[in-house]
Amino acid sequence: MRYSVPYGKHHLIFNIPKDFEVSTVNSKLCKPVTNVSSKTKESILYPINSLPLSELVKGKKSACILVTDITRDCPDQELLPPILETLETELNKEDISILIASGMHRKMTLEEKVSKYGKKIVENYMIIDHDSRDEKKLVNLGTTKNGTIIHVSKLAFESELLISLGVVEPHQFAGYSGGFKTMAIGAAGDITISYTHSLNMLTNKKTGLTRLEGNPVYEDIIEIGKKTGLDFVVNVVIGKEHQILEIKSGEPQETQNALIKFSQKINEVPVNKSYDVAVCGVGFPKDTNLYQVSRAASYLFYASIKVIKEGGYIIIPARCEEGAGQGVGEQRFFSMLKNKSLNGIINYTSEFKAGEQRAFFMANVLSHYKVIIVDSLAPEIIRDAKMIPAKNMEEAFRIVKNDLGSNLDLILIPKSFSTLPIIQK
Repeated sequence: MRYSVPYGKHHLIFNIPKDFEVSTVNSKLCKPVTNVSSKTKESILYPINSLPLSELVKGKKSACILVTDITRDCPDQELLPPILETLETELNKEDISILIASGMHRKMTLEEKVSKYGKKIVENYMIIDHDSRDEKKLVNLGTTKNGTIIHVSKLAFESELLISLGVVEPHQFAGYSGGFKTMAIGAAGDITISYTHSLNMLTNKKTGLTRLEGNPVYEDIIEIGKKTGLDFVVNVVIGKEHQILEIKSGEPQETQNALIKFSQKINEVPVNKSYDVAVCGVGFPKDTNLYQVSRAASYLFYASIKVIKEGGYIIIPARCEEGAGQGVGEQRFFSMLKNKSLNGIINYTSEFKAGEQRAFFMANVLSHYKVIIVDSLAPEIIRDAKMIPAKNMEEAFRIVKNDLGSNLDLILIPKSFSTLPIIQK
């Protein structure tokens, strides 16, 4: 039988050894949104716990829209036109700023901006790359109750109306993305991102994948977002093949909560055992660099009940055309994995700089599992990061069988960033 997972903008088709017992795990079927423009207009007209956007913009002299960068699977190009049309009932184009909430990632190229936001929007609006390290473009808003220093984009803070786009999906330590996160992390300064990604935060027992109650990172994100003055969000849930499954708008936290409930219903999938091997699909845009790709492995490891057996393998086909990643955070991640031992990273006592937290996560993963990256354009970087490069799936399975033998249990997760296999107790 032939199997496939996302690979770049296409799919990788492969065979699995006949003696493997395969369980394929997909999110529940859900009818995608057929008319994104109409659904977006409806959501901003009838928002959650908020006045309609058309009312919020009245009397305002400026607006800033926070958009996601090329590493996020958010359909900004489709969401922006109805938002801009509404804002322009009160504002001129030159009074509207579009800020790319890139966190510690690299700046986007012009070609990427056209692809992500649309040629018409790129040509007609002021689109700005957030720079988390340029202190002149940041404002200090004090600290959170958890002691996190709040440095955020001055442009975002000073705008009279602040809106953000985002995807609601499970997040490694913040619980879920979406809501205030696009603002609180994506448009924050290096020091703020580093605090929220610190060792103290990451080792807190209440942080983690899908965990919200008492989660200090989640609490910081909400507090930072509120202090910055984020007024309104347009958030989505994305399904297989990049379909938009739901769109909701309104007050950031309540909108995120509504979409978390929706996401849980379709993306949490029960399984009745643990497995020797996992094959995880990633695909574009997440598979452009190892920093993002590695999340597929850590999501499995940090599940409340381990889906993969101790000493098992996680196989991820991924292009990694940008190697480890070109942003400051991605380079910090790679440098730490390359230059320190796994034990050295796990027992690291200094505070992490933003990006290094992902090395910490992967050091923990690699202490228990082996991770194979298949068909990467950067095999040397994969090896330096203490993972295993394989030319193709056949080689990956050969490595696994040479180590673990035959008659193995394998779980195939085509959409590994949103589909959460959960072992039933």
